[in-house]
Formats: sequence, C-alpha cells, structure tokens
Amino acid sequence: MAANKHYKKSSLLLLAFIMGSAFKPAEKTDAILFTHVTFIDGNGGKPLYNADVLVKGNKIAAIGKNLKANNARIIDLTGKTIIPALISDHVHVGLIRGPDNKTNPYTRDRIVSELKKYESYGVGTIMVMGTDRPIMFDGGIRDSSMSELLPGARLHSAGYGFGMPGGAPPVEMGMTKVYRPSSAAQIPQEMDSLVQVKPDLVKLWIDDFNGKYSTKMSPAIYKAIIDEAHKKDLRVAAHVFYLSDARQLINDGANIIAHSIRDSVIDDALMQKMKANHVVYIPTLSLDEYAYIYARRPDWINDPFFKASLEPGVYELITSEKYQNNLKNSPAYAKNMAAFSIALKNLKKIYDAGILVCLGTDSGAMMLRAQGFSEHLELELMVQAGLTPLQALTVATKNSSEMLHIEKQFGTLQKGKIADFIILDGNPAVNIKNTRKILAVYKSGKEVSNGPLSN
Repeated sequence: MAANKHYKKSSLLLLAFIMGSAFKPAEKTDAILFTHVTFIDGNGGKPLYNADVLVKGNKIAAIGKNLKANNARIIDLTGKTIIPALISDHVHVGLIRGPDNKTNPYTRDRIVSELKKYESYGVGTIMVMGTDRPIMFDGGIRDSSMSELLPGARLHSAGYGFGMPGGAPPVEMGMTKVYRPSSAAQIPQEMDSLVQVKPDLVKLWIDDFNGKYSTKMSPAIYKAIIDEAHKKDLRVAAHVFYLSDARQLINDGANIIAHSIRDSVIDDALMQKMKANHVVYIPTLSLDEYAYIYARRPDWINDPFFKASLEPGVYELITSEKYQNNLKNSPAYAKNMAAFSIALKNLKKIYDAGILVCLGTDSGAMMLRAQGFSEHLELELMVQAGLTPLQALTVATKNSSEMLHIEKQFGTLQKGKIADFIILDGNPAVNIKNTRKILAVYKSGKEVSNGPLSN
C-alpha cells in the first residue's frame, strides 16, 4: 500500500511537471536573424551575397550563410541590402528653421527633431562642428544622446569654436556662441573654458567667405589655438578654403581639414606631409555644389527623398525664378562652380595618396544644406570625383568612425559591434544612389525608422 501511495504521488508530480512545461510561456528573445541579404560591412571588400546576419540585443552576433538561431525572429531580406549606418563628421544642429536663418531655433525640442531626421536618413552618428550653445551641455542634450536616452542620431560635439571678431563664422547664421579672440593672449583662458564642456575636438574658422570679410584669423592666433588644444589632448579641425591656409595650418599642427581645398589643386609635398602627420580630410563636396546648383534644376530637385529633408518654404524659395536668376547673375557664380571642380580633383588626389578621408557635409549650417539628404548626395559626389561606390561607403562608415575614435563599436558591421545599419531596396555597390532606397533603419539592434518618406 505504501509503495502504491508513493507511485501515485510520483505520478502526480511528473504530471504536474509535464503540464507546467507545456504551458510555460515561450522565452522572450531579442534575437533577429536576417536572411538572404546582400551584405556590405563597410570595410571596403566585395559584398557578401545571400548572407545571413544574426543580431542579439544591441550587437551583431554572427554573419555568414545558413545560420541557425533558436527562438530568433526571422526576417527574409531577399533582394535587399544591409549597409552600416552612415556617420557624418561635419554637421550643425539648431541653426535653421524655415526659408531663412533669422529665427532662433536652438532649442532642445528642435535639436531632437533634427537628430531624428538624420536617423531617418540612416545617419546614425554626427559630429557638430563648433556651433553649439550651453543648453547642449547644461541641458544634457549631448550626454543624453550619447547614452541613447534621446531618439535619433548619436551626437558628438566640438563645443564652441574659434572665429574672428566681425568675421567668420557668420553671426547672422546663428553662430553666436563662438570664441572670437583678438589676440593670442586670450587663447589659454578660452581653451580652459571650452574644456569644461568636454568637446571631442576644437573647431576654428580660417576663411574670408568668398571675400565677404576683409580679414581672416591670423597665423599667430590659430597657432596658439592649436598649441593650447594639443596641451589638452584635443585635436583641431579647421574650416579652410585656400591652399595657402591649409599648408600653414598643417605646418602648425592642425589635425583635420574640415572642408575641401578649393582655390588650387593640392601639391604632392603637402599631401606627403598630411599623410605623415595623419591629417584627416573632410571634403564637404555637397556644400560646394549647393553654392551654385540651384541656379538650374539638378536631377534630384523634385525627388521626394530630397524634398522631405527641407525646411518648410525652402523648396519654394530655391525653385523660384527670382532665386535662380540671382544665383546665375551673382559675381560668385563662376567662382563657386570652379571651386566645386577643384574640390572634386583634390578629393581624388588626396584619397589616392592614402590620406584618411571622412564623410562630412556641413548640413544644417544653413537651410540650403539639407540635413540627411546631404549625406547621400555627398556619396554620389564622391563617386563623381572618381571613388568607387564601395570606397565612398567606406569613407562614410569605417573612416568616419575612425575620425571620431569610435571604430571599436561603430562604423563597420562585424561580430561584437553595435548593430547600427540600414536596410536598402537596392545595392549601392551597383549604383550609389541606391542608398536612398531606405526600407528600415536600425539603431542598437532595434528598428527606429522606415526612412524619411514614411514619417
């Protein structure tokens, strides 16, 4: 009898275990297996066709073919392409609203909306080049963005840049919180002030803005800025136009040339010095095309992908006959076209010399430089300059992550790295314009957008 009772008790326990197992909720999983996709990792090699990509949590877990993953959600991407999220190393935020730059849009809400715009265009990380204001730091915008407590692109900042009293950068474009030293003696104190906001680098402007300003920053002042920045272990990015300025800046230790050299074709001696000094080059080709291209109708002027990036009223402005005629009749029109042509030649020479070239557009500095679209236009223009589509993509991902010193986590799609990527309905290795066919944008392994045209 005792044995029978023991048997019944054991049977009931077994039944309870079986029933409990049968009705146990399925384990939650954050794994996604993307299958049958064309895969471009950002390292510059050929695409991997019919590939599988496994994402677990916020990272790439595996890349290969015929991958298996228990409990993973499976997404078939036959005919689609995955590329790394773009990284733009020269942008501005909080400076534009509407068809003019006369308002004051530098607010938390406005900046967050611009971060979301960049993200919708597949730009996962940006570097704001020296035009930020205290709310960026006191209000925690930068830190919250970097901690992913805010939506949109991750934001790096150069804090408050260095310009000229009564000169560059233009105050009327909202660039008001900029140090404008009149002597080198002011630099140490100003640099100490800048360091308090923990900038990624230091930005300075050396340009007369097409003859708009009668003076430029003197070599004594920018040499002091470079020297003080280096004492703080900060790199210096310089806004330049002229070859002579670039040569002097590089001799004085500047680390980043933040725009194309546009008045002359660069010489071999300077390129050798740039390479030896590990100088980074950000061509911002789209800026130079925007300077004249609206005088005619570029092939993308009516593209919804372009129009979605514009501030209200800007499309009507740039397509008006009056605006187009003013551009054509401007004394700067021929100079701007020539500058663009020289910029293309210099990019190809500099790239071929083995100098690190990174993506940057100066988007957001004014309403003509559309945030998000500019980054895709920049890719097209790099190909126009002579880079292959895969080289341009590597510039916009791997290279740009290296400039920001974030390449251990971002920039390329490899096992163990953060899962920031774009799903495209086309292969940009075949046609670089296919980067504009955005189906989905992923940030840290989560889908955050279906592209700008879905918003």
